[in-house]
Amino acid sequence: MERRAFRVNGFAVLVGLLILGAVMAGIALASGTEIVIAAVAILWAVVAVVVSTGFVVINPNEAKVVQFLGRYVGSVNDAGFQWVLPFTSKQRITLRVRNFETAKLKVNDADGNPVEIAAVVVYRVTDPAKAAFSVDDYEEYIAIQSEAAVRHLATSHPYDAHEEGRTSLRDGVEVAAELTGELVERTELAGVEVLEARITHLAYAPEIAQAMLVRQQATQVVAARTQIVAGAVGMVQLALNRLAEEGVVELDEERKAQMVSNLLVVLCGDRATQPVVNAGSLYA
Repeated sequence: MERRAFRVNGFAVLVGLLILGAVMAGIALASGTEIVIAAVAILWAVVAVVVSTGFVVINPNEAKVVQFLGRYVGSVNDAGFQWVLPFTSKQRITLRVRNFETAKLKVNDADGNPVEIAAVVVYRVTDPAKAAFSVDDYEEYIAIQSEAAVRHLATSHPYDAHEEGRTSLRDGVEVAAELTGELVERTELAGVEVLEARITHLAYAPEIAQAMLVRQQATQVVAARTQIVAGAVGMVQLALNRLAEEGVVELDEERKAQMVSNLLVVLCGDRATQPVVNAGSLYA
């Protein structure tokens, strides 16, 4: 578990070291003997070397994991010039928000169609001790777990949902929330917090892309035609009702059927129609 390491302001320790040197120099000079001066000089040099091994500079949004002879003694994340226990090793762990994009992965979706998918993951380290000791390399760990989560997501949902209430990979908000939640669980061991994960690339694999494009176009054409027919039927019904209500003309069933046929041809056709004007009587 992470804990705070013992640390003191580095400038205070440096000033104390200089004062100690001045005092020791004064004692040595007061003795007046070369042996005492040499001994004091050697002693101060040893103290200075030992103390200097504890100095460390910590940048903003950065932590140092401190170890003494292989034993974890704590973490320091206070920015500035600090002093910790001497003869300790300090491992740098960045606390900045970082992001990376996975490679384009080729997987089969829930319907078995090969798709290409990639995602961007935004994360930051929240526990430097776990990031340093729980996994071998937390950056590589995040990358591998992200690819595994993206693969699992792609196999759990279809590229397009052709059924009501089924989530597809194109439903950005739902898919992003699911991917983020799965990554939070996978990366908690490494002391990492995943802030956001979103799909950045999604496409059918090249070998089926053309066929799927034709299928999508056909689906859109059918939907458009359905809408056009529904509107045309409503317009024809409105026209017949208005003609009957205002008494403009009385039509028998055969003429109504002919009028409905002509109106549907005009309204549902995919190109302009050429009208034929009847200059004779109604039944000519």
